[in-house]
Amino acid sequence: MCMQCMASAMTAGAAATGMRTWLATHSPNWMTPRRMKLATAAILTAGVLAAGSHMAPNGPATAAAKAVTPTTASAQR
Repeated sequence: MCMQCMASAMTAGAAATGMRTWLATHSPNWMTPRRMKLATAAILTAGVLAAGSHMAPNGPATAAAKAVTPTTASAQR
């Protein structure tokens, strides 16, 4: 994994954790324990998806372009 990909994953994880912590700290009246569990699951899922999606600096298009190396190109002929 490249450093940029790792930095994206760490940023997405930190953002999800920070958002969940902020929500728990401010505890609005409508935030019941059940809703907090659902919000936690949704926030962490969104963080994982953001870390692995095309929003990362080296998204799927770059990974596919890097997959063709001179070794694999000569093997495909």
